[in-house]
Amino acid sequence: MMAKAFACGLAGLTLGEEERAFLRDEKPWGVILFARNIQDAEQIRRLTDSVCEALERPDAAILIDQEGGRVQRIRPPVVRSYPPAARFGDIYKKDPVSGIEAAQLAAKLMALDLIELGINVDCLPVLDVPEPGSHDIIGDRAYGDTVEMVVTLGGAVMAGLSAGGVTPVIKHLPGHGRAASDSHEELPVVDADLAALEAVDFAPFRMLAGRASLGIVAHVVYSAVDDAQPATHSSTIIANIIRERIGFDGLLMTDDISMKALSGSPAERSRRAISAGCDIVLHCNGEMEEMRDVANSVPELSGDALTRAEKSLVGCVADEVGNRAFLHERLSQLLGSDRVCE
Repeated sequence: MMAKAFACGLAGLTLGEEERAFLRDEKPWGVILFARNIQDAEQIRRLTDSVCEALERPDAAILIDQEGGRVQRIRPPVVRSYPPAARFGDIYKKDPVSGIEAAQLAAKLMALDLIELGINVDCLPVLDVPEPGSHDIIGDRAYGDTVEMVVTLGGAVMAGLSAGGVTPVIKHLPGHGRAASDSHEELPVVDADLAALEAVDFAPFRMLAGRASLGIVAHVVYSAVDDAQPATHSSTIIANIIRERIGFDGLLMTDDISMKALSGSPAERSRRAISAGCDIVLHCNGEMEEMRDVANSVPELSGDALTRAEKSLVGCVADEVGNRAFLHERLSQLLGSDRVCE
């Protein structure tokens, strides 16, 4: 694979000539789609085909945040709507078997939606464990408020996505659930001691690390480990916590470096992330000038990062689809009153 250590967004519904040339010349590892890139199924498929053609990689990584609930980039009528993660937690509390089945089934159905549109990576599951008083940026995106619930349902979602042919991405390493502010708007600082972080925040990632080939790192300061840098820019957190204690050996991406939690220019943010140990810089807003700065600031994938990238999309092959209407009806039964949209 010949690719640079970044993934980028796109400006609109079609691949413009400037974007096409940028992808061809700079060769990002992947592209991430947002609501601004979505109109209908035929348009999405044309867009994803165009990206793969420009990158000269038919299996190029095309990412999306398709969680369900308030974070669902593709919505009806293009695909059905799905509930937030917390709904599966509610079912699980009453009946663990049904909660697990619902979470896995919803993830598989979402994956089947995505793979038909040429999207092969879903930035899901959220493995953060919310703590009392934390910001609601995670909120109902979490599967529960205990490690056991998050691990069990998060693992079910990973299995469902993989069964649908889509690679899951665990986020936000090493844990965003305790943050009291939204990293889209400002830099959160978590002051919990290391024992508390180990027992709660890091635990879901540690328990599922062996099953994950892709992960996103949080723009959060963990003062017990590094009181000067957010995880994205902290070699201490990436090496000692994410790689060693958690044991994550997959491809590590930044969260969107356009977020206000980080300081400095896009180029500075990118260089610091790579220097700290991130494999891929994720830049999402589709602004061409910023994209060029990022592309000029990151290296070509090589060494361990290249090995992780080559392995990251391997092993997710869709099961026999079967009767999708039946699968949706079964999910509706499990959800009760919160039926998926037609």
